[in-house]
Amino acid sequence: MPGPLAGIRVIEVAIAVLGPLATQILGDMGAEIIKVETPEGDPMRQIGPARNPGMAAYFLTLNRNKKSLVLDLKRKVAREAILRLAKTADIFVHNMRTGAAARLGIDYTTIAAANPGIVYASATGYRPGTRYEDRAAFDDVIQGESGLAALNGGSGGAPRYVPMVVCDKVSGHVLAGAVAMALFARERTGKGQEIHVPMMETMAAFNLVDHFWHGVFGKPGKGLGYPRMLTPYRRPYATEDGHICLLATTDRQWRGLFEAMDCPELGQDPRFATIAGRTANIDALYTIVAERMRRRTTREWRTRLDRFDVPNGVVNDLAGLIADPYLNETGFFQPLDHPSEGQLVTTAVPVGFSETPGAVRLPPPRLGEHTAELLGELGYAPAEIGEITGS
Repeated sequence: MPGPLAGIRVIEVAIAVLGPLATQILGDMGAEIIKVETPEGDPMRQIGPARNPGMAAYFLTLNRNKKSLVLDLKRKVAREAILRLAKTADIFVHNMRTGAAARLGIDYTTIAAANPGIVYASATGYRPGTRYEDRAAFDDVIQGESGLAALNGGSGGAPRYVPMVVCDKVSGHVLAGAVAMALFARERTGKGQEIHVPMMETMAAFNLVDHFWHGVFGKPGKGLGYPRMLTPYRRPYATEDGHICLLATTDRQWRGLFEAMDCPELGQDPRFATIAGRTANIDALYTIVAERMRRRTTREWRTRLDRFDVPNGVVNDLAGLIADPYLNETGFFQPLDHPSEGQLVTTAVPVGFSETPGAVRLPPPRLGEHTAELLGELGYAPAEIGEITGS
């Protein structure tokens, strides 16, 4: 069965993580993704272990279900080719700065002139039309400016980056969702439109979901931040032989946790009987839980916590994640045959659709693998393709 976006053609002019992740999500859902690369290729082709040059692990993780078309957009014939390609597309995605897109002739005005119905989606660090419109921004910068690095440093600690490009990935998911919404709007109105995802605002909104606190009432000076999230006692608990994660939120779950810890009387303690009381006394509460958790093994605690229906789990490192019994039971790690790279492993499409499921249809492309095929489909003769590619 085809995915929900089967029949949709996407042009991707993007490198690194944000744009390629967004388009891979669309490709997993059935869209045809045409990845337009420079002759040097996406730099991610060089990051991580590799069996062959230009096919490194980071690139392979972000670029399945895509075709690779090499165009040097600094050349007039290549710009003409991408405009011809745009006439056949539903979506155009890039993650370069606004000025750079204009200089290459792939700004919204130019692309929409070739195809008025296109959904044109871009993501940059900051909103167009502002003082920061063309300011460079990468994940580390946005982690700092959005408050995330300070939050990750803890109370009084030095700011620390989250050990992943979390701003790129969150913004990539937002971009993919926005594209789907714009497609739905076009289905109703027949009109294309321009979408822009600013990383700074996206991550500020993401972070403040938990921590806006008195800012909601226009009084941020009275305090920002959810105490339960910010307490240094919120961490995986040490057990007799390892660690365990657990979280009780409702009154019922906390009573169950107190039962599991053999101290049911805490359920009647005014400090802990209600959510307001627990929030005000969170350090004391988590200190008690931490002390109790040390008294049994992880396996014993998981059995007891399951009996009282308290959410809990193991602490996986990366190797443990790969070996996780649940993920392997669900087939999350899937073998993938690649024509040049051999046997690879990819992750399953995580979202389920009962009637139009997504799927892994194409392995990550070699640089320029589909150039001749795609240009030929646009009506270019072999000699013209040679002129466009400079070969």
